[in-house]
Amino acid sequence: MIKQGFWILALLAYVTVGWTQVLDRIVAVVEDDVILERELNREVEAITAKLSSNNVTMPPEFVLRKQVLERMIVDKLQRQLASRSGVQISEEMLRSSVADIASRNGLSVEAFRDELTRQGMDYKSFEDNLRNEIVINQLRGREIGSRVKVTDAEVAHYLETQGKAGQVSSQYHLGHILVAVSEGASAGAIQKAKDKADQIVADLRGGKDFKQTAVSVSDDNNALKGGDLGWRSLGQIPSLFADVVPTMGQGDVSEPIRSPSGFHIIKMLETEGGAQHIVTKTKVRHILIKTNELVDDAEAQKRLLALKERINDGDDFAALARAHSDDKGSAINGGSLDWVSPGALVPPFEEAMNKLGINEISVPVQTQFGWHMIQVLGRENQDNSEQFKKDKIREEIRKRKIEEETELWLRRLRDEAYVEIDSDRL
Repeated sequence: MIKQGFWILALLAYVTVGWTQVLDRIVAVVEDDVILERELNREVEAITAKLSSNNVTMPPEFVLRKQVLERMIVDKLQRQLASRSGVQISEEMLRSSVADIASRNGLSVEAFRDELTRQGMDYKSFEDNLRNEIVINQLRGREIGSRVKVTDAEVAHYLETQGKAGQVSSQYHLGHILVAVSEGASAGAIQKAKDKADQIVADLRGGKDFKQTAVSVSDDNNALKGGDLGWRSLGQIPSLFADVVPTMGQGDVSEPIRSPSGFHIIKMLETEGGAQHIVTKTKVRHILIKTNELVDDAEAQKRLLALKERINDGDDFAALARAHSDDKGSAINGGSLDWVSPGALVPPFEEAMNKLGINEISVPVQTQFGWHMIQVLGRENQDNSEQFKKDKIREEIRKRKIEEETELWLRRLRDEAYVEIDSDRL
């Protein structure tokens, strides 16, 4: 017997695709949309193939289907919200993303397409999945990322409480299982979840396979990846268990850790230490000629080449910079930008600078600011570990906040949505 919600959606779907194709294939109603049985079957097949290739033991089929369906529901809810919010991507953005992925794999777009076909993947499906992923990332950035800020005080507090050099540079490979508890759950429901989490911990400590357990029982989004959170530094680990992780040894399984989302179980898969961070700083000076209505690109280059000739004939670079450079901030100091770190200057300038030997003077180099003549005065390696550590902590605190906010946001999105599942089709 089909529930009332299924009847309504089936009747709506009949208008566009026909009664016989739809009525017996709806597996879930998600707000004003549906998930069809064939869609679920296709996704289950893809996940099964991926888990098999990673040598993960399959859970019972009904468990896997439930996990996959839940992920599809959350994905559909996000896409619905993105559509209502006007989030969309252009074909140009999609093509650029495909090209970037192909490039990271050392392939042209054409070769990448051929490789996907060789692996049995439909290119159109790949593009559709990529488009959905980009849309969801943009939605999350707008709903969550824009609200997350990291203050200097938070960085300082982290350094005071957890910022020992070894902890900041150490990396932890973590496994994660979540036993979810809905908002407003009764005391009985919370205790039931706690008992389930305790039993999972006991099973894992007794030797049960972590990946298989995560696939079978975890309510986290990483469940179908075997609960693998990947490598993380301490700053990237949710604050909820940031104090627990550094005390764990390889292979250890934590006690259940309570949060508003439920009970978390962490396994330390691997650990490794960090290294000193050395950067090459460059002492550099330049002369800038800006273009305008009277000075075009050719004229700017001509002026710089004339100044270079004068320097080769013995004129002082600093004196010429003070007299001719349009960068008034550095001109007063003879064109000096002092010691600069990697990434401090615009890419065309930095690329040209890095190719120069000590005391060598460049040909004219164009940036968005105009045309430059560059001279490198020195280079030295410096231990930038302290500043690098602060920058890394700031970024990792931000990622951690976004992750925590995302988990709560997704749980709330799911709890507040109208979802009806036909359990007979699982």
